[in-house]
Amino acid sequence: MKRVPVQEVSIPVIDQGVVVFGIPIPSASPVFLAIVAVHVVAGVVCTVSGIVAMLSPKRAGRHPSAGTVYYRSLVVVFVTMAALSLLRWPANTHLLVLGIVSFSAGVIGRMARRRRPGWLRVHVTAMAVSYILLLTAFYVDKGPHLPLWRSLPPLAYWLLPSLVGFPILGWVLRRHPLLLRTHALP
Repeated sequence: MKRVPVQEVSIPVIDQGVVVFGIPIPSASPVFLAIVAVHVVAGVVCTVSGIVAMLSPKRAGRHPSAGTVYYRSLVVVFVTMAALSLLRWPANTHLLVLGIVSFSAGVIGRMARRRRPGWLRVHVTAMAVSYILLLTAFYVDKGPHLPLWRSLPPLAYWLLPSLVGFPILGWVLRRHPLLLRTHALP
């Protein structure tokens, strides 16, 4: 029996691309553009709902509702990011890694709501890490094309979201009344 070599099947994205609002999109393929459109809308919803959840009182109502919207839109961002990364493999490997870690942190934060001992710190930390990495991926990918960010060195795209986000997270973990209350309990 003769063996026939198996070739890898891939869908390379090699066309010229388009520019939308000054931001280059690496492909003009209708499928690629449709995925990008869903990804952008989900990313905006994720960003806004994350801010709403962070700034809302931590009780029934706005916080859990915004948190649910954040998580669901994060799922959409993750799925579309995975599709876009595969279409542009290996050019977007770094974005795939950021997306996997951001989504994983979101899943951990969501699961922490089951109120096991220490759940609140895990929830707050994981959701904050998820949000910081969401913004990091955005700035790493689109920072060179944004008015203020394009003047910064490329390392800034990687570091600034963390340099802003982690001190805020540290402050919240040390000072938020709900965390202080749960920490003081035996």
